[in-house]
Amino acid sequence: MDLGLKDRVYIVTGASRGLGLAAASALVADGAKAVITGRDEKTLKEAAAELGPGAFPVTSDNADPAAAARLIAAAREHFGRFDGVLISVGGPAPGFVADNTDEQWQSAFESVFLGAVRIARTAADELDTGGVIGFVLSASVHEPIPGLTISNGLRPGLAGFAKSLADEVGPRGIRVVGLAPSRIDTDRVRQLDELSGDAEATRAGHEARIPLRRYGTPEEFGRVAAFLLSPAASYLTGIVLPVDGGARHGF
Repeated sequence: MDLGLKDRVYIVTGASRGLGLAAASALVADGAKAVITGRDEKTLKEAAAELGPGAFPVTSDNADPAAAARLIAAAREHFGRFDGVLISVGGPAPGFVADNTDEQWQSAFESVFLGAVRIARTAADELDTGGVIGFVLSASVHEPIPGLTISNGLRPGLAGFAKSLADEVGPRGIRVVGLAPSRIDTDRVRQLDELSGDAEATRAGHEARIPLRRYGTPEEFGRVAAFLLSPAASYLTGIVLPVDGGARHGF
């Protein structure tokens, strides 16, 4: 199936590793170009080298109020156009209600929530008909995840913002989509499993509750992200798609 991605240009934030990198890789593999971002310059440049000439790295922090305009300018200067953005950011600090500090909440709000809102607003102003804004959210949008209190607090609000944005920009032909990954086999998820003290048993317990009986791979997530961002998904907007192997029991 031709997704219609050839020569389209996307910004993918948080793309130096994990789910952002997987999404950028899938986009580039299908012929798109990607401006990829991350806070660590060395890791980001290594990711860009892995992706090849279809990727252009820009060191950036989602919490920086000037980031969005700078990234869109980079897309247009380096690749000649701007067709969409996938907003991904590393997960906030784990912890329970009594563990997380005000500083951790504030830092996460700036990057996970407000930074994403700023980037999406700026993109919405700059995109034309056929443009798309994507959010990498979390399964915590639908159900709180034990030990991830900050994520449980912020991700559902961001999903609500995404839905509001979809309603507002839809008449202009701009789509807004979200992805809600659960147990995808990334460094972040493996670290969370290790917090239990018995990562192997924790993983086995999670897999037993997933109908497909396994964690997803970053590559599987990346292909779903590329599809949602592509013209092939041109009638999908205002949705948050679970990418969880069937772990969410509901519609």
